[in-house]
Amino acid sequence: MRMVAATVAYDGTDFYGYQGQRTFRTVQGDFENALEKIFKEKVICHGSGRTDTGVHAYGQVIAFKVPNDRMTVQNVKDALNSVLPNDIYIRELKEVSLKFNPRFMAKKRIYHYYIYTGKQPNIFMRNRVWWFPYDLDIEKMREAAKHFEGEKDFSSFKTGNDERNPIREIKRVRIIRTSKDMILIRVEGTSFLKRMVRNIVGSLAKVGTNTWEPQRIKEIIEAKDRSKAPASAPPEGLYFYRVMF
Repeated sequence: MRMVAATVAYDGTDFYGYQGQRTFRTVQGDFENALEKIFKEKVICHGSGRTDTGVHAYGQVIAFKVPNDRMTVQNVKDALNSVLPNDIYIRELKEVSLKFNPRFMAKKRIYHYYIYTGKQPNIFMRNRVWWFPYDLDIEKMREAAKHFEGEKDFSSFKTGNDERNPIREIKRVRIIRTSKDMILIRVEGTSFLKRMVRNIVGSLAKVGTNTWEPQRIKEIIEAKDRSKAPASAPPEGLYFYRVMF
């Protein structure tokens, strides 16, 4: 019996998030269904992080055991890509230790968030970016982003019944204008609370429109009160980009 880790990309538009659920279509559910088709038995998989409804991934890592010792790693990858739906694709597959668990062994997770600021919607990107047709002050957003970096209590930036420890470490936040109408927000951290990245983006947008001054971010973090922060940015612009072990 071998353990392998798959680097997986998926379009989250039609998924009710990553984590398996009985009554909704999920990435984990479709992935385990594909494994069962190939190996004729139930195979449990473990992801490196959970994505919400509508959130995409480019570098999700999913680990599972291979019941068939005769199949090579390439055989397993090809077989899975042949039966997975067309909105999930395995980019890479490699053998790992039997003790490997991508969720608990991840050292850094990187998320990308795309904001499209064009004055008219681009219908071909409607499920891929946040259409935000307003001018954004990149320099002020960068100044505000520095307040997120470091180990802090992010109670103001979690959503719902997330009872996990709110102390999280954000290693870096970068804000890059990739084209005239496209802004990329790259958030690097060890782990994140529910909707934490989307809540961070929503706050940075407030700064970018000059509704808030950059210092307001520091005040909201120190308040440890979700009601002080704005609504979450929509899921369409968020991508689980990479995991580092």
